Amino acid sequence: MNTSVELKNNIRKYRQEKGLSQTELAKLAGTTQNTISSIEIGAYSPSAFLSGLIAAALDKSWEEVFYYVKKEGK
Repeated sequence: MNTSVELKNNIRKYRQEKGLSQTELAKLAGTTQNTISSIEIGAYSPSAFLSGLIAAALDKSWEEVFYYVKKEGK
């Protein structure tokens, strides 16, 4: 049985709590709105560096913003 993990996030939740648009968060984190959008929907996994910048821009710890979900393989 294979076990793999998937990186999930709470970016949208915390971004909306702070009243930030994707574009505003992108500027704070030094990336693009398209990248923030792709990360939010799970289409792109950010580097450790970028994920840290996003968490800092949201005034949250990495663990509050990002988390792993275990997926059981067949």
